[in-house]
Amino acid sequence: MGAVEGPPVPSVTPIDDGSSSVPSNKRILLIKPSSLGDIVHTLPVVSAIKTQWPGSHMTWLVKRQWAGLVERVEGIDRVWAVDPTVRSWITQGLALRAERFDLAIDLQGLFRSGMLARLSGTPMRIGFANGREGSPWFYTHRVSIPDSDIHAVDRYLLLAAALGISLPRQPRFAFRMLDEDLMVVRSLLQRNDYSIDKPWVAMNVGARWLTKRWPLTSFAAVADQLYESHRAPVVIIGSADDQLDADRLQSLMKRPCINLSGEVPLRCLPALLSKATLMITNDSGPMHIAAACGVPVVAMFGPTSATRTGPYGTGHHVLTKQVSCSPCFSRVCRHDPEMECLVRITPAHVMDVVRPLLAAHVTCQ
Repeated sequence: MGAVEGPPVPSVTPIDDGSSSVPSNKRILLIKPSSLGDIVHTLPVVSAIKTQWPGSHMTWLVKRQWAGLVERVEGIDRVWAVDPTVRSWITQGLALRAERFDLAIDLQGLFRSGMLARLSGTPMRIGFANGREGSPWFYTHRVSIPDSDIHAVDRYLLLAAALGISLPRQPRFAFRMLDEDLMVVRSLLQRNDYSIDKPWVAMNVGARWLTKRWPLTSFAAVADQLYESHRAPVVIIGSADDQLDADRLQSLMKRPCINLSGEVPLRCLPALLSKATLMITNDSGPMHIAAACGVPVVAMFGPTSATRTGPYGTGHHVLTKQVSCSPCFSRVCRHDPEMECLVRITPAHVMDVVRPLLAAHVTCQ
């Protein structure tokens, strides 16, 4: 669990037609099906609502692949998992009607999520006025965004503010850190002859877009330098989809490492990353989990905007090299030379940031 600071959330006028009054014992449907980073960005909304309405019952509708993480979110009473098929969404939408929700909050802002809110029969449905694919048609209340260039966390909190929720000065990210999860990750490190309680650096080389991925050769150079200076192996994390890249990274390295890619259940990832000294990563979902746990993050950003989706809060470092098309928000690089915004970030740049972070950690011990 970690509390991180961000810029003040832009002011928004609370809904004042009387229908926004939600007593603390009401049933709330939170719709945020994906993806991993966006799910983490939603945690402060959950925390703010539960703080003001502690007796409310909150159900989070999420894609099944992310359900394990949502089960570890403090304040969630029920996880409603859906499969990524049209039939599943329609069937589940009709099943939601039997739950008789009082309020639906759509943070996804797409046709399917808006449709689910409508199919649920919930009398009050709130979402963003600029939602995509016609999703605002399904809402009873629409919230405008005064500034499009704000962080996703602050944007989501606008919906809570519109409901009359008092927002804390520091948005709170709260995971349930269960003993069973700590036992799992402790065992994984012990199996590799290392203790989770020693200083260690997490390294994540995966990202959903190819254009977000810093070169593996650069990651390998940083990992080797970290071992040479601290005699401690980096811990490579990632999903099963990242295993090929993680194995290739390991083959490029000259020094030992611990490769846990594909071995850490998603539900256990907060428990694992909360024990890391720092994390070196691409712009990715695990990056946001580490930041939410209060772990310093060093992130390489290429086509995306750190202002909108960077590691939230203080103590983090985003490295990027601006080129003429930055940020392009594209999954395909059309720049020449290709992916210059990432390639120009060198291992030396990363080490210049990492060294003082590690030194500060040693000093604090």
